[in-house]
This record gives sequence, structure tokens and C-alpha cells, in this order.
Amino acid sequence: MDSLVNDYQQLTKRQKRIRSEATQSIDSLISTLTATKSALQSQATPGSHVLPKQAQLLSQSAKSTAAQLSEQNKEFYSALGKFSKALDKKFKLDLDTVWDPRALDGPERYGMLNQTIANHFIREGQFAVLDTFLDESAMPRDGFDSFKEKFSEMFTILEDLKAKRSLDSAIRWAVAHSSELWRIGSHLEFSLCRLQFITLLLDQKPALALDYAKATFPKFTKGYMKEIQRLSCSVLFAKRLHNSPYADLLDPNHWTVIQQQFTRDFCQLLGLSSESPLYTAISVGTCALPAIIKMSSIVKERALEWTQQGELPVEIPLLDQHRFHSIFVCPVSKEQATPENPPMMLQCGHVLTKESLVRLTKGNLNAKFKCPYCPSESTISQATRIHF
Repeated sequence: MDSLVNDYQQLTKRQKRIRSEATQSIDSLISTLTATKSALQSQATPGSHVLPKQAQLLSQSAKSTAAQLSEQNKEFYSALGKFSKALDKKFKLDLDTVWDPRALDGPERYGMLNQTIANHFIREGQFAVLDTFLDESAMPRDGFDSFKEKFSEMFTILEDLKAKRSLDSAIRWAVAHSSELWRIGSHLEFSLCRLQFITLLLDQKPALALDYAKATFPKFTKGYMKEIQRLSCSVLFAKRLHNSPYADLLDPNHWTVIQQQFTRDFCQLLGLSSESPLYTAISVGTCALPAIIKMSSIVKERALEWTQQGELPVEIPLLDQHRFHSIFVCPVSKEQATPENPPMMLQCGHVLTKESLVRLTKGNLNAKFKCPYCPSESTISQATRIHF
């Protein structure tokens, strides 16, 4: 990668140099052209076919500039071509070796893909694109209209939060779904009211902020009393909030956080993730692609075949936002734990899967065995099942 970075930097420098030289050459040619035009207009006589000296100089200058620009273009595009070849060599990806053309065989799977794409357009608020997609794919609209209506409400409220910096519609929605939000442990309703209080305070309306606090915050005293007390005390510093212990209330990131929180809780009440499943699948696939390509090339070189269904022979690296639950991979068998093959902790503290323990004891539940990672000995009956 370092060599590619250096090549790119050299290419960028060469491009800047050639552009500067070409600009100077063209400016010089324009100056010569302007001077020659003036000379022709002042010296040439009607009907004369003899070009003055300036015209000859212009012709020579034009030919020289054209040749110079041609050489500069050849130099740059030659360097660009070499850099492109270096990129292709470094990032050569043959996707034909890692995808299964039968994955979408059959109308059922094809219809599932179309449905996933349509749902993605709804999740992204692309309702006009959705309508066009449904028309061109001849998909029935059953089920999509109600789904679109729900997300239309969400995007309307988000637009108020983003563009108008208005919390009214979001607060009304949170109040209407207060019991559902409380059931999932959401802090959205209080967060919205808190931000409304801060907005009034920043608008230099401390009296209105206090009145709003008296009318709104009593219902939140059970779980948010310390925060309510802090907000109430911030009124004393309303005129110099930026230079007070409450300066963090000025952070504009509060609006970004509340938008993310609203989107997450809105989707959770619908039983959905905050991100589109199609977006998540593509992101995970992009992260996994290098490992899968490398695995495929090794299998092909060694004339091997991976026939195990539903499992890959390599670990796929995932970003933190793509980890939705804890997993345990046995350090002995390299297999992921399942409810049928749970993780078991030995007395020494090391953890293996149950099947690995059975192999170590050769099926004898009372037989002692040595831990693969330390000198301790124990039996399967002494192992404790753990839950992640």
C-alpha cells in the first residue's frame, strides 16, 4: 500500500506541474494571437496576400505550443496508465469465484430480492423511487402502502428535527407512544423534553424554560431527578451559559443524537432495526469480501472443495456496528457455540464447547482430563455451562 500511496502522490505532483506549464503555454499563445491580430489590423492593406512577420511568428508559436501540449498529455496519461495497472494488480478481484449464480434461482428467491429492495427504498424515504420500482417490476403493492405510511410519519418528524429544529411533532409522537417507549426502556420522551428546555434557555427565555419544566418534568422525577435538578439550576447561568458548569448544554451534537435516538426507537416499536437490512447485508458483505476471495483462491489452488452448508471455513471480520449479539468460538474445535453445543467453563476458568469436552474424555463423563491450556485437571461434571 505504501508504494501505491507514493505513486499517487507523484502522479498528483506531475498533474499539477503539467497543468501549470500548459496554462502558461496557452496564455503565451493567446498573448501572441492578440498582438498578431492588432498588427494585422494596423499594417495589412486591403487585398494584400502577404502575411506580416507577426503572422509567421504566430504560426510557429501555435505549432510549438500544440506540440508541447501533446507531449505533456502523453506524459501524464502514460503515468496515469501505469498507476491504473498498479491498482488493478494490487486490487485484482475476480468476483466470479466467490458468488453462486444459483443463489437467486427461482421466482420465490427473485421475488424475495425485489421485496428487500422495495423495503430498502421505504427505509431510506425514497418513496418516489419505490413507486417507479414497483411499477417496473410489476410487484403487487399489498403491504407496502401501510409500511410506507408508517415511515412517512417518521421522515416527516425527522425533517422537523433536522431542517426546522422543531421538537413539537417528535414530542407529540413520544407522548402518544409513552407506554410503549417505557416498556422497551427508552429515554426518548425525556430526552426530547430536555432538549426543548435547553432550546428555550438558549433563546434567552429562562422564564418560559422554567414554566415548561414545571409543566413537563414532574412525570419524570422517578428516574431523572438528578438531571432535572441540574437543568433547573442552569437557569441561573442563562446569560453566560458558555462560561458555566452547564456549558455542555450548548453542544450542537444534541440534535444529531436525538435524531438517531428517535429513528432507533421508532423502528424498534415496529420490531425493526434502525438500519435497512439491505444496507447492513451489503456492508457486511463488503467487509467479508477480501477474506472470502482469499479463501476461494486457496481452495482453488489446492484443488479442494468446501461442501459444508451454512458455514465458512474462515473467520469473517465485522465492524462493531455489525455485531448484534455475543458469540463464542471454541479455541479447540474452532467451531461457534450453539444451544446444542454450549460453552462450558472448567474449574480453572478456561472455556471450551461441550463437544470438545466429550472428545477430550472420549465419552467418559467421569474421566479426568487435562485442560488444553493449563495443567489443571477436571471432569465434565465439574464444568459449568455459561451464557453470553
